[in-house]
Amino acid sequence: MSATPTAEAGPDRPLRHRNFRLLVAGTTTSALGNTITPVALAFAVLDLGGSASDLGLVVALYALADVVTVLFGGVLGDRVPRQLMLEGSAAACAVAQAAVAVLLVGGWATIPMLAVIGMVNGSLGALSQPSSAALTRMTVPAALVARAVAQRALLQTSAGVVGFALGGVLVAAVGSGWAIGVDAATFAIAAYCFSRLDVPHTRPEGARPTFLADLGDGFREVMRHTWLVLLIGQALLYHLVYSGAQSVLGPIVVGDQFGRSSWGLALGTLMAGFVVGGLVCLRWEPRRSLFVGTALLSLTAAFPIAMALSDHLLPILVGAFLHGFGLQVFDVQWQVSIQQNIPEDKLARVYSFDLVGSFVARPLGLVLTGPVAAAVGFDRWLVVIGLVMGGSALLALLAPDVRRLERAVAAPDPSPAG
Repeated sequence: MSATPTAEAGPDRPLRHRNFRLLVAGTTTSALGNTITPVALAFAVLDLGGSASDLGLVVALYALADVVTVLFGGVLGDRVPRQLMLEGSAAACAVAQAAVAVLLVGGWATIPMLAVIGMVNGSLGALSQPSSAALTRMTVPAALVARAVAQRALLQTSAGVVGFALGGVLVAAVGSGWAIGVDAATFAIAAYCFSRLDVPHTRPEGARPTFLADLGDGFREVMRHTWLVLLIGQALLYHLVYSGAQSVLGPIVVGDQFGRSSWGLALGTLMAGFVVGGLVCLRWEPRRSLFVGTALLSLTAAFPIAMALSDHLLPILVGAFLHGFGLQVFDVQWQVSIQQNIPEDKLARVYSFDLVGSFVARPLGLVLTGPVAAAVGFDRWLVVIGLVMGGSALLALLAPDVRRLERAVAAPDPSPAG
């Protein structure tokens, strides 16, 4: 079987390529389960008697493990076959999530136990994240990379729409343990899909640099691009404040006022905004795409502000939709910018620095959310969160490199169809 993307006769599309189909099948299936788990885990901790601070600590430990491990995953992704990274990580995550499900269903779970297993699961998932992002352009011809990025994001977030809504229903109907068991099953399916991938492994032969030398090389590549540094910094602020709004305050504020299934509906509406944003990105390819994406990123402020100010569910759902729409359009333009401007042999490491820089402050934000919100008031803190999110995106537009970076137009692939 050929390891390079091929196309059948007729108009070429990303899904005509077998490796891309397998990649998105695996990532979409695991995305379905991974959007069920946050809803289930939040209510599992609360059902065990945990407070907002306890919930923030559990999610923070997961996020900390993710951040600590992802740099290692980036180096491995530029050294060993990326397909192997995805397959092994998915299989291990299936086992870890199955253990959480058994503990919850059997009534043996404790909050410290969930925190420890969550750290393990965060580490396992982080190992494959840079490889997963870097693998897209290895599964389609260069002319289809931008469309493949948008289509992959659309499929994953479409699964998220179902997952978040299903999470609330499953928790209400059968409990958190069975809901997390569904996530374990999706990881197993994803591992099978990744095992069927046939993509080239073109890492250079000969003596390899040390781990730290590889990291330094990746860091220097990041620092070469001002737009990359600035928007990773913006993402750091975003996740510092918003992670607590979604993982800690949202289930409490919306769940207490409108019912637990309403929080699942709000997250499902958030993902619906992602879907619409993805559909827009399939048709719309602005020349200054990073500028457009960053401007629309400011819409993310709508969700926490609506949670703070509204006594009705509908404005919260509208805010969630705008949040998802703006974030999805930005993410597609961001991914395309990285795919088109970073060399192949440094791509996984650049993605790892993107992930670390974006999420390094998330554990701190999760831990502080409960105490800070309790001190200043949940609604007031949600307004602050919205202002930080929207304001930091608008400030990033002042940078010339963000405004001027243009999308590359790839020439059609000259290779014969087959």
